[in-house]
Amino acid sequence: MDYVSALVPPVVMAVFFIGVIRVIVKTQGGAAKAKEDAAVDAALARAEAARQPAAPDA
Repeated sequence: MDYVSALVPPVVMAVFFIGVIRVIVKTQGGAAKAKEDAAVDAALARAEAARQPAAPDA
């Protein structure tokens, strides 16, 4: 029975890892993809605008 107790943790971790990968793959794309992409684009645009120095008033 020692071999069973030695194999259980790696098997449980493998099943959990496969589950995580499946969730990641399933949540890519879909109906909300355009909305998520727009949110990321807006955040990047705000970060870029904050980095740009203000134009001189001359």
